[in-house]
Amino acid sequence: MGRYVARRLLQMIPVFLGSTMLVFAMMYVLPGDPVRALAGEQTVDPAQIAAMKKDLGLDLPFWHQYWNYLSGLFQGDFGTQIASQRPVSDVIADAFPVTVRLALFAFVFTVVVGISMGVFAGLKADTLRDRGLLVLTLLLISVPSFVLGFLAQYLFAFQLGWVQPNVSLQGDSSELILPAVVLGSLSLAYVARLTRTSIAENLRSDYMRTAVAKGLPRRRIIGVHLMRNSMIPVITFLGTDLGALLGGAVVTEGIFNVKGVGSEIFDALRHREGSTVVGIVTLIVIVYLVASLVVDLLYAVLDPRIRYA
Repeated sequence: MGRYVARRLLQMIPVFLGSTMLVFAMMYVLPGDPVRALAGEQTVDPAQIAAMKKDLGLDLPFWHQYWNYLSGLFQGDFGTQIASQRPVSDVIADAFPVTVRLALFAFVFTVVVGISMGVFAGLKADTLRDRGLLVLTLLLISVPSFVLGFLAQYLFAFQLGWVQPNVSLQGDSSELILPAVVLGSLSLAYVARLTRTSIAENLRSDYMRTAVAKGLPRRRIIGVHLMRNSMIPVITFLGTDLGALLGGAVVTEGIFNVKGVGSEIFDALRHREGSTVVGIVTLIVIVYLVASLVVDLLYAVLDPRIRYA
């Protein structure tokens, strides 16, 4: 197990470098001049712009800028915003906890409701409740997240008055429930469908017929034999979905005015603040890599036949 984990950690290094380099390159070639944009429509001496670029290191070649970013990253320095002159680490420290809470609420909602719906439908495949689940999840997949967000805001905030239409600057946990439900709806649909298919398929397996023939209690048959084998593809999806929830919160945070990572990325792209975008994406990449490793290790827990050399 230890050798496997060490090998996986080594494999993460080129993935991490490639991902951050790709994002850094995309921001590097993005049209526009962030230093020149600070002056707006005012006339600025080109010498002043050149001096500011030199101070910020923006006059260096791409490879030199990327090396400087990596060197600072391993020292805990994510760079500095050009407009506000705030360290990117401070921006992330303010915005990331809000998005993490939002993503965790959405993740818990996806796991609990999605798996429950999938098991409920999969145990009685090709029945009315199974077809109802397929129709409901297809509807969630088909409706764009921004449409679903505005509908939820209109119904629960403006019509029923159960929640506030926008999240306050403090971002209380109770205010994040509705945005979390909207954010996790698409993932819930996929989890429910994946769980339903896996449950229905494993019900027809030989080991299930053997367990029934041996006279094992139904609770043990479903809770131990059926669920452990059926959860492997679901766990695989959920492992990557946590990172997707963090990165996909831009639209949801914009609808509900959540001051998290999504709004910071949107503002940074609009003002061409490359250091902010790269810093946030770097953290999301780390979340993806760690979640992928945890999922691989969970395989051995769910299926005892899996062994890591």
